[in-house]
Amino acid sequence: MASQQPRMSPSSGADHARAAVQSALRTLEAGTGGIAAIASALQGPLGAAFAETVDLIRQAKGRVIVTGLGKSGHIARKVAATLASTGTPAFFVHAAEASHGDLGMITPDDVIIALSWSGEQPDMKNLVNYSARFAIPMIALTSNAQSSLGAAARIVLELPKVREACPHNLAPTTSTLMQAAIGDALAIALLESRGFTALEFAKFHPGGKLGAMLKHTSDLMHTGEAVPIKPLGTLMSEALAEMSAKGFGCVAIVDAHGKVAGIITDGDLRRKMRPDLMSLRVEDIMTASPKVIDRDSLASEAIELLNSMKITSLIVTEAGKPVGLLHMHDLLRAGVA
Repeated sequence: MASQQPRMSPSSGADHARAAVQSALRTLEAGTGGIAAIASALQGPLGAAFAETVDLIRQAKGRVIVTGLGKSGHIARKVAATLASTGTPAFFVHAAEASHGDLGMITPDDVIIALSWSGEQPDMKNLVNYSARFAIPMIALTSNAQSSLGAAARIVLELPKVREACPHNLAPTTSTLMQAAIGDALAIALLESRGFTALEFAKFHPGGKLGAMLKHTSDLMHTGEAVPIKPLGTLMSEALAEMSAKGFGCVAIVDAHGKVAGIITDGDLRRKMRPDLMSLRVEDIMTASPKVIDRDSLASEAIELLNSMKITSLIVTEAGKPVGLLHMHDLLRAGVA
């Protein structure tokens, strides 16, 4: 007969759950301490090196080459991706693969950011020598400025030495979090120094929800005959027929110059229902000076406006004139909301 596994008592299960949560809290506390240490260091020598790094990268004619090995290599890939997506051309080169032909990816116009917590990586030697030979500026991201990597670099971003979250102080945990954090800080500092806008960001993020949010309202709006529009002076019977025919639950009201003067929605009809409603003019019922959105506005702005106003449709304008209508469903279909 097969032996049965011992059953875990409810109290034992609760103890394991508490231990797991306490372990997670210790890890997060260690990571928080590492980030706090960077923030403190930026008030001193690290801040000067950081500012110098931003200036060096901004002045570079080429790209930023981010390199590393092991866990630092994984973080280097992420740093390169973040830089590239925020307006700083960058790509990752594996420090070991560099010795087998990938050095050809690096030009004298580039800047190298090398990640190594210890600063002592034998596999990085050929890349370091290549940097020196062709006068390619290297930035060392390390915890040891006196290391061989630190000594070879033009600028050293020396991160504070901290204890890893690993109880044996071995597995890279807090250190990799700190590397990622300073990489993010560098990307955002470069973004802000260049005045990198949301529209420029959209060029590099055409896919997914980010891409949808960065579309313009003109990309998603209904246009032409689909847009319900009536002029001032129109009878409500005609306006209601227009609302019913177009199916958006609203109608834009324009003045003699074709500019938006108001809007009538289903809500307006409910609030102002009266026996003689059909014989009234639209100006008696409409909401004057309604919220509109420009055709060049981002979809993310439209969803924010719809949510804040608790409405489902927006008139899209150009120079004050209605050129389209954007419904919440259009944003949902595009993946914005």
